[in-house]
Amino acid sequence: MQNREESPADGRAPTPPERGLLHIWMSGGPKEQLCPERVLLSRCVLQIALGEHHGLLLAQGGQVYSFGELLWRDLSVPVSAPVLERSLLERTVVRVAAGGFHCGALSEQGNVYMWGENTAGQCGLTERGTAVNITVSEPCPVTVVDNEVVPPVVVRVVDLACGREHSLALSAQNELWAWGSGCQLGLVTNTFPVWRPQKVEHLAGRHVIQVACGAYHSLALVRSLPQQNYTTQKPPEKKERGQSPRYSLMEREESLAVDDAHYCPLGVELSEVMTAETSRRKRSPRKRLQSRGGSAGSSPGSGAGLCPYFEDDKSNTKQKNLPTGTKTDADPLTETDGLVATKSSAFPDEMELQNLLQKLSGHSLGTRQASGLGDTDSLSSQTSDDSYVSSTTSTDLFTSSYKEDSPMRSQTNNTSGVGGVYSTSSPVCSEEVRLCLEKERQALQGQKSSSLTDISQRGKTGANRRRSLPGTPTHGSPRRRCPCACRTPTAGRSQSAASEEVGDMMPSLETEVWSWGRGSEGQLGHGDQLARLQPLCINSLTGEEVIKVAAGSHHSLALTAQCQVYSWGSNMSGQLGHVNSPVTVPQQTKLSDSLRAWDVSAGQSHSLLLADGDCVQPVLLYCGQQQETNSKSNQRSPTRAESYTVRPALLPFCMEMGYISSVCSGGQSCAVLADHNVMGFISAIHELASREREFYCWLSSVRKLLLTPLCNRESVCPSLGEPCTQLFFSLCESLVRLSVLIGRHSTSLSYFLHDVQGREVTSLYLLKHTDHFLDIYKEYCSSVGDFQVMGGFQSLHKLSLECLGSQQTKLAQLCVSDQSASENVDLVSLLYRPLQQLHQYGRVLLKLAACYDVLTTEYQSLHQGSSQYESLSLSLMRRKKEAETTFLFWKTHSGKTTEVLRLPKRRVVCESNNRSLTLQNAGRFSNHWFILFNDALVHTQGAIPSQSLFSTHHIYPLTCLWAKPVTENGSGLYAIKIKCPEESFTLVASTPQEKNKWLHSLNQEIDRVLGGGGQGSSPGQAAMSRTASYRFTGEGRFKDARYTGGWLAGQVHGRGNMEWADGRTYSGSFKNGQENGYGESIMPNKSLSKADTYQGHWKEGKIHGFGKYRYASGEVYEGCFCDGQRHGYGMLSSGKLARTSSSVFIGQWVHDKKTGYGVHDDITRGEKYMGLWVDDQRHGSAVVVTQHCLYYEGTFKENKMSGSGLLVSEDNTAFHGEFSDDWTVNGKGVLTLANSDYLEGVFNGEWTAGLKVVGTYYKPTVEGPENKDRNNLLRLGQYVVPADQRWSCVFDECWSRLGCDGAGRGERTTAWENIAITITSARRYGSNLSRSQTKILESLEFIPQHGEPVTTSNYDNIRRYLTKACETPHHPLGWLVETLVTVYRMTYVGVGSNRRLLRQAVQEVQAYLTHFYSIVRFLFPGLPDDGGVIPNTPVSPSKSRHDSVTSEQGYVVVVCCSSLLLPLLLPRLYPPLFTLYCLQEEPEETQYWDRILRLNKQPDQSLLSFLGVHEKFWPVWMSILGEKKQIVSSSKDACFVSAVETLQQISTTFTPSDKLLVIQKTFEELTQEVKPMLKGDFLWCMDDLLPLFLYVVLRARIRNLGAEVSLIEDLMDPNIQHGEMGLMFTTLKACYIQIQQESTT
Repeated sequence: MQNREESPADGRAPTPPERGLLHIWMSGGPKEQLCPERVLLSRCVLQIALGEHHGLLLAQGGQVYSFGELLWRDLSVPVSAPVLERSLLERTVVRVAAGGFHCGALSEQGNVYMWGENTAGQCGLTERGTAVNITVSEPCPVTVVDNEVVPPVVVRVVDLACGREHSLALSAQNELWAWGSGCQLGLVTNTFPVWRPQKVEHLAGRHVIQVACGAYHSLALVRSLPQQNYTTQKPPEKKERGQSPRYSLMEREESLAVDDAHYCPLGVELSEVMTAETSRRKRSPRKRLQSRGGSAGSSPGSGAGLCPYFEDDKSNTKQKNLPTGTKTDADPLTETDGLVATKSSAFPDEMELQNLLQKLSGHSLGTRQASGLGDTDSLSSQTSDDSYVSSTTSTDLFTSSYKEDSPMRSQTNNTSGVGGVYSTSSPVCSEEVRLCLEKERQALQGQKSSSLTDISQRGKTGANRRRSLPGTPTHGSPRRRCPCACRTPTAGRSQSAASEEVGDMMPSLETEVWSWGRGSEGQLGHGDQLARLQPLCINSLTGEEVIKVAAGSHHSLALTAQCQVYSWGSNMSGQLGHVNSPVTVPQQTKLSDSLRAWDVSAGQSHSLLLADGDCVQPVLLYCGQQQETNSKSNQRSPTRAESYTVRPALLPFCMEMGYISSVCSGGQSCAVLADHNVMGFISAIHELASREREFYCWLSSVRKLLLTPLCNRESVCPSLGEPCTQLFFSLCESLVRLSVLIGRHSTSLSYFLHDVQGREVTSLYLLKHTDHFLDIYKEYCSSVGDFQVMGGFQSLHKLSLECLGSQQTKLAQLCVSDQSASENVDLVSLLYRPLQQLHQYGRVLLKLAACYDVLTTEYQSLHQGSSQYESLSLSLMRRKKEAETTFLFWKTHSGKTTEVLRLPKRRVVCESNNRSLTLQNAGRFSNHWFILFNDALVHTQGAIPSQSLFSTHHIYPLTCLWAKPVTENGSGLYAIKIKCPEESFTLVASTPQEKNKWLHSLNQEIDRVLGGGGQGSSPGQAAMSRTASYRFTGEGRFKDARYTGGWLAGQVHGRGNMEWADGRTYSGSFKNGQENGYGESIMPNKSLSKADTYQGHWKEGKIHGFGKYRYASGEVYEGCFCDGQRHGYGMLSSGKLARTSSSVFIGQWVHDKKTGYGVHDDITRGEKYMGLWVDDQRHGSAVVVTQHCLYYEGTFKENKMSGSGLLVSEDNTAFHGEFSDDWTVNGKGVLTLANSDYLEGVFNGEWTAGLKVVGTYYKPTVEGPENKDRNNLLRLGQYVVPADQRWSCVFDECWSRLGCDGAGRGERTTAWENIAITITSARRYGSNLSRSQTKILESLEFIPQHGEPVTTSNYDNIRRYLTKACETPHHPLGWLVETLVTVYRMTYVGVGSNRRLLRQAVQEVQAYLTHFYSIVRFLFPGLPDDGGVIPNTPVSPSKSRHDSVTSEQGYVVVVCCSSLLLPLLLPRLYPPLFTLYCLQEEPEETQYWDRILRLNKQPDQSLLSFLGVHEKFWPVWMSILGEKKQIVSSSKDACFVSAVETLQQISTTFTPSDKLLVIQKTFEELTQEVKPMLKGDFLWCMDDLLPLFLYVVLRARIRNLGAEVSLIEDLMDPNIQHGEMGLMFTTLKACYIQIQQESTT
């Protein structure tokens, strides 16, 4: 199979493919006799690359074929039987490139492979050879490495281009790399050859799109750095290329002076040092080496003398390497011939030039004749591309002659085995260069060497040449990290990176063309013939939207998005498409008006263009030399007459090739790739691309002929008026945006055609970015309609007549209109023409869809896209008609009163000037005129529609208008009810048909305004619920407020924002026209110059529910509200800005006043009040503690201590008696001292200042009887508010959130519904929820079973649900727990940390559990009463460790509030509660800890003996890191280690049940350690257990053990007090007491 692919001529004809058909022919022959050769391959050709005498084919599957003169293998392969490059079979090649005499290939992975001639290093330093190899016979990898990064990385290459002695590679980061020899590399070096690829630093940081290589020059298409503003207001002032501008003498002198001032910014820079160095050099004539088949020398366009660092005058190694039997097409020329040609000119006499220009002025002349040695470019290029025969004109005479005298560099390459000498480049003498510059300056002044156009172009570009300098070279460029996808093989196009810019973006049109290298023929386009060492921007092409560049041997081409071709450089064979020779600045190639070029290629002395013609099928255009028909010999003679085209000539045979997708040129060859029209797919794609290119050219012409002149005219504003001026500029901007989109899209379609075999039809931008296309067209149609509605086209027509003048004829050709109306109509139809393109999109996409099966993805995508474009086309046509109708309406009803209603976006729908609609109950003589626009309903009163007069009018926006029919009740009225936010009225129609018409129009426009598009609306079906904006104007709460949000039947409803004129704002939920639900409000306080803010719930327009109110004074209230007042539970914090002292109150509020139980913490005075309040005053039972540890409990009246009370100081001095004011005693009482002595009598005075006593002093004796009455007087808690009566407001709020009026008064179903609503709202509107909170809310959305009897299985489910509910404050139970924790900490933290509050704190916790359990039982009625039993079958004991007891019948679960709820509540209350326990047990703790420290000083055995532990329980061995060691008498902390460590964990637990589990595990560990010492089973007796456990407690060293014991004793489950755990706890308590009483002596 491989053999057949290598050479098809093996007897079996391959099956020709239907795509990728290759046709190739030689240029220069007569058009009538050209017969392109069809290359038959079994695979379709994806790309072709042509060199001087060879070519490469890239076939499907990544296979590469070679043909032509393969000098590096001494082979001559016909194009009909190309040879397969077998070494590349294992690599998937996606691109090939052919240089002068070397080749390159690019793999899918971005690797470069080079082979061919390597004399100048153009193949790089390959891995298979060394630098001395002059040829590389097989493809070898060339690695592009970026050494600027650490570590160095291999660069992925996406494009490749080759010249004669250099190669360029474009990386995936859009950076350029070069290797080879010559200034065409653009590198900062003077050492050649460059064997390894180096980055072109002058383009670092630039986005290079495409590269092209000529013989000795390079081109790069680069994206412009500053984003150009596509505006029509200030276009670049450019004259038409090809015309001869009239210059005055001053202008010409200025232009030439500019050229002299900075003639070659990056060319030859002269200095005295260089002159001194070069003047000392000897000049010796260069020895010419001749070989069979050609002469050695420099090529015509090499410009050797113009490269400052080197001169490339290599011998013709290409010809010399041929074997003796190889034939050549050129006759050998002698040295004399070369000299004669060098000193000749194409036009020896100036008169001859003028005569020729006079002849060319006629339009009938199609070709130009040149005889003799005038066509030296063609002669030299066909004879030997590197010969010394020069094609330069008189400007370059010295340049051509001094080439022969330039010295040779001594460095030579090894030429063993090769019939010829390979010479390297040599430096240039500065004196010669100076002479060259003077010569060229004289030539410019004499106007002999350059055309008239060149002179004018130099004048225009001279001022901009300073701006063409490239950026300063840097050591690195900003790297684009976006990954570059593997590109599919491209078919003959040289912009692999241009087809896909970045990601899914379309190709950019903001491009620049940069050139560098030799410029002796003007091929660099900078207005001179000097070389450039570094890339330099061609300023004249900036802004021309160049999308592709091509480089011939000595000329260059640029293709623009507007299908124009610019050419410059050598034109000796007519390859530029015009008569000027040479051309040093880009000039436009003249094409017929019906031709639009979309692909270009450049050969040695010809150019090939691919263009759109009159039909869909593309046509070929040729520029270059053509032989006369009667020529009999293929061999050239210097004296033979030649002809070439003045304008690109059509090649008639192109229609027989099929649909050409790309063109290629190289050497003297031309090639095209074509496709057969299979199922109409190819023709449809070409039709889409052709129409898009035509459309873009049309848009560009409209911008150029109409919009740009008008925008630049100063009288545009006075002529159009202010509103129309703004609309006109908006119209221009929208047209520019449309034009840019179409230009980029047409370019992408051209790229798509180049690679139609490797592209998916679904990748068309029409399908990938449909929404973007539709938006741009909608915007454009709207801008044209707005301008038309405001009457702008009438003024624009007058302005265009004044401004355009002679351009009116061209503008009329662009206007495609069937109407023979006025010019105004022509302008309207002209600017509406782009809408027709939408229909073309739909039609062509439908044709493409017909090529696929209905079930395929391609068909679905194409069919959907077609429907979208067709639908938009119909919609925009309706909008066009609406604009025309509205314009006629305003024209008919013109007047001052109607002008106030005339808006650009407003369109008229219908109006009631014929009294078809009236207002119900209107006066007999009143006149009402209703006009329905697309955005509002206008009601005018006192109207005379025929005269466009009315007295008053009302505008009702359709966004906030509801229309519904009124049911007929026999009254005969055909009425429509109109409802607005502040007004409602009824309209009466004259007939039922009129009613239906108005109702349908109203609802249709309402639907369209609301985003429904107005399609399919039926009467009465307009959205009752909607989102809209409205400003209230009438009296009421919302006067002068602007609302944006939801509506329902004319009332604000849903979420929205309300903003008042005085600065008030509300953002939240509304219901039935009032604030209802959660919302946030800001209310300015003018007196304090600040604002009050509220975040919380509202009801019926008032603050109602739970929320947080921040006052401007600095106070913050967080709690419940009712009808705008603080009511229920709430906490008020007074900050630094408060007028009074800083304080915090938390408790119950009633009608904005403190009433009920509450805690007030006066931070300034250091007092905390815990008691009852009435009307913001302390009144009733209460407790007061101070920072000085004073404790008071008693009664308050009118905010004072009044009545009986008990006061206790820090040293236990207590007073019980009558109080009349705060801390003031007045009346009978008993004062008990710390030593139990007491005074009884009448007391008077302030406690802190001193007391006056009239009474008796008592000193009780030990033997005396105990006075129980006096002890009762000193009992704490007798005046305290009962624990179950505290914080009832908190539990009431929880019941309220469940939907209950009070405790247990409500429906259980309603409670669960409220819980579900709360959880769902929190998930929907909670923007700051963490991931864990979101998961908890998700799990709580599932409502557990609550109506069934509780069993042991679902009891665990209830416990898990309660655990999750208490973890989030969004759940009512979670809010309850969080609030209880808050009030508890507010009460017992800080000043409240008084040990005398311990009993109250414990009772409060127990009250929490009781109330909490009642709520849980309401939600789960199957739960038993507190202490009830849940019987069930036996279960695992581990599941009932907290709250189960064992009976003989099985396991039962005893449910109590402490076991179920204490684990949820106590861990959060533990810090303040345990602190109180520690303060209470502080004296005992001191004594206990002293004993612990003393007893732990003894060794283990001594301590065991001291405690009376039986010796049989003494451990003998201990384990240290798994190793057993014997316990000796001095061992310490070695016995019962596991039991000690287990008991120490009691301090890390919170609930009594968890602490009891720790004690139980300690006993188990103790038992496990004792078992090995005893034989058989044993039972503990208290005499053995107590001393041993006492040892464990001592060694555990637990701080605050007394507090731990007291907490367990107070809060433990009463069901287990008398069980096993109760016994273990009693043992721990006994150990604690024993340690306190233990004697240490």
